[in-house]
Amino acid sequence: MITSVLVANRGEIACRVFRTCRELGIRTVAVHSDPDADALHVREADLAVRLPGATPADTYLRADLVVKAALDAGADAVHPGYGFLSENADFARAVADAGLTWIGPPPAAIEAMASKTRAKELMGIAPLEIIGEDDLPVLVKATAGGGGRGMRVVRELGELAQEIVAAGAEALSAFGDGEVFVEPYVEGGRHVEVQVLADAHGTVWTLGTRDCSLQRRHQKVIEEAPAPDLIRGVSDVIYEMAERACRATGYVGAGTVEFLVADGRAHFLEMNTRLQVEHPVTEAVFGIDLVALQLRVAEGEALDPEPPAPRGHAVEARLYAEDPAASFAPQTGTLHRLHVPDGTRLDTGYTDGDTIGVHYDAMLAKVVAHAPTRTAAVRALAGALERAEVHGPVTNRDLLVRSLRHPEFAEARMDTGFYERHLDELTAPHEDPYAPLAAALAQAVGRSRFGGFRNVPSQPQVRRYRAEPSGTEHEVRYRHTREGLAADGVHVVDVAPHLVVLEVGGVRRKFTVSAYGGGQVYVNGLALTALPRFTDPSEQRVPGSLLAPMPGTVVRVAEGLTEGAAVAAGQPLIWLEAMKMEHRILAPASGTLTALHAAVGRQVEVGALLAVVQAVVQEEQS
Repeated sequence: MITSVLVANRGEIACRVFRTCRELGIRTVAVHSDPDADALHVREADLAVRLPGATPADTYLRADLVVKAALDAGADAVHPGYGFLSENADFARAVADAGLTWIGPPPAAIEAMASKTRAKELMGIAPLEIIGEDDLPVLVKATAGGGGRGMRVVRELGELAQEIVAAGAEALSAFGDGEVFVEPYVEGGRHVEVQVLADAHGTVWTLGTRDCSLQRRHQKVIEEAPAPDLIRGVSDVIYEMAERACRATGYVGAGTVEFLVADGRAHFLEMNTRLQVEHPVTEAVFGIDLVALQLRVAEGEALDPEPPAPRGHAVEARLYAEDPAASFAPQTGTLHRLHVPDGTRLDTGYTDGDTIGVHYDAMLAKVVAHAPTRTAAVRALAGALERAEVHGPVTNRDLLVRSLRHPEFAEARMDTGFYERHLDELTAPHEDPYAPLAAALAQAVGRSRFGGFRNVPSQPQVRRYRAEPSGTEHEVRYRHTREGLAADGVHVVDVAPHLVVLEVGGVRRKFTVSAYGGGQVYVNGLALTALPRFTDPSEQRVPGSLLAPMPGTVVRVAEGLTEGAAVAAGQPLIWLEAMKMEHRILAPASGTLTALHAAVGRQVEVGALLAVVQAVVQEEQS
């Protein structure tokens, strides 16, 4: 019987496993890197063990340190979570060799499926070995791990070699394994997967389907169960292949078999030999706790002959600290507030006041809605996200809301190219013009002694705000009167430091206002930064300045790149690594590199000057 579980992971999944362990009366043990010393998963665990260092390679990918931590803390079982060492057969063996219970599949099953190349061979599918023009587009893919890291779509044969190098470097950093392979890239398909759960007594459950087609950078953003509008013949095929994969490997525990569905056919992608990020939608539909079932299976218990019957529909959205309008650049900083309305499930590794750092994945939380129908579940999730309070770095919250309400998604016509087609319209600025006025009024009454207006100037007051992340600047004017605050064209009904009521065109509207240090203000979800009345011209950057879009580490500079070199528009110049992803800094125009401040290994903050490109001035043709 398991009495104490160490979770060899961090953040949201560690907190998720701890929650079930607490409900079952099982003691919990966390491990943490130095940046995670005060993380939520550490605070929630009964015991915690430090893994000295900051990078994954020095901490969460060190199997020897994790096993030692389990022994030192008196744990008798290890749950790997997802990512990091979760699909590492040597780690599973080391756990078992130490006399600990491994809450996962047998090492042999991990070896058979954790390498995507070996998995395809087992399923009778061979990867591409010699690639020509007729094979394009192709997908370069890491053999280990997942989450979209170590993946590149290649449409030009001349780019293949550099993308293989880049994908391998990213995979090595994220998973400790830089091996990659190349396969055909199927466009216009849907990403459909099957949740499986197997015991050691020969029972295999196929727990319905999930659709995970909405992806950015090959990483899932919105998932749902069951996958809508699948042709029955396709469903039968993927269920059969999922069960066959389990039985062929002697699989025990939870896992996911993934497919790309296109033109009425299901193409096998891979099997993930671990719990998936999107497992909550399956839990909601089947009314089960997959972590509790993992623990039961690890203890040797038998599953019932058949799983529970599914009911209703569930949709999950991944909330990321990133800017979708800036190529999904990760964001860092203080998360001042994270609150989602009741009626939805929130799985997170953060709480109010936590710091979002540069070392790990940018996912803040998962928000899940369950309802009798797909339409009801999608509507509930969109409404909950729209009303959620997410105060801190820029997030993808607005993108999620717009995606859920997009006709293509609402009508279940989506595929994996959804964001390639619709990202511009989904990220177009859409800001309430009265939100800056509400911010100014709330801050004005907050500064007035006792909320009154004695001895305050009667002349019009001016405040400036910049909307984030669009950068749109707003100038608002208001004045103090004996009756209170007033603004032209707007009837100010009520003003308090955290709530402003305005009447515009006969319609009364409420604005919830939250203010934090550094001039940050949030009005009904819109992030604003208070600005000085005038901007210092010396703060303006030289045209052609390339600034770091996020904090990170310079991992590569284009070969032979020096000051004075000629560069072409769109040419990759500098590579940054942040939050386990690699980001390319491109030349904004053809011209000359007049300054280069980036160097491999340099840590940079957001906005740091990396280089300057002086564009070539094209003479007008007469």
